[in-house]
Amino acid sequence: MAQVQRRQAAEREILRVPVGVSARHVHLAPEHVEALFGPGYSLTPIRELQPGQYAAKECVTVVGPRGVLQNVRVLGPPRGQTQVEISRTDSYLLGIDPPVRDSGDLSGTPGAVLVGPRGAINLEEGVILAWRHIHMPADVAERWGLKDRELVRVRTEGLRRVVFDRVLVRVSPAYRLEIHIDTDEANAAGLKNGDHVQVIIDD
Repeated sequence: MAQVQRRQAAEREILRVPVGVSARHVHLAPEHVEALFGPGYSLTPIRELQPGQYAAKECVTVVGPRGVLQNVRVLGPPRGQTQVEISRTDSYLLGIDPPVRDSGDLSGTPGAVLVGPRGAINLEEGVILAWRHIHMPADVAERWGLKDRELVRVRTEGLRRVVFDRVLVRVSPAYRLEIHIDTDEANAAGLKNGDHVQVIIDD
């Protein structure tokens, strides 16, 4: 049935997805917001990323064994566990070797020190290279016969076009359609925010 849906959708149009380049950032647990910015502190939203998710005004410093990343943006709202998402290039500078993981899958990952204006915390784990993924509204996924947590291929456009394999599909009625890739992936393919990529729909 899913193959029929995909074939029918492919005959109608191409599934093109806007690009969101995800620069290094941090998701903080509530207790770590207070540890870094002060008791009772609340993050200050400055830009919506996905419905209910935002870039905050606040930034922190990430410290590794060999180097430091300054002015790393905090994203909100606070989460149950603090998570640091960086690129492979960033990991070389910090001197750590994080795995490629889906958001929230933090068991066995390396840690780092986070420094804010009112304090510092020593994370034992939580640093990852984010698995490239598509935020997909439920109606779009249904139309194209795609399921939550399915892996797809994505073709970029332009002079440095590439095919990204094993792109994770995340489906929710609350999502706005967008693919998230990190800065290394974007630079390799010559992509920037607002560009579009094509999901390859296999029969």
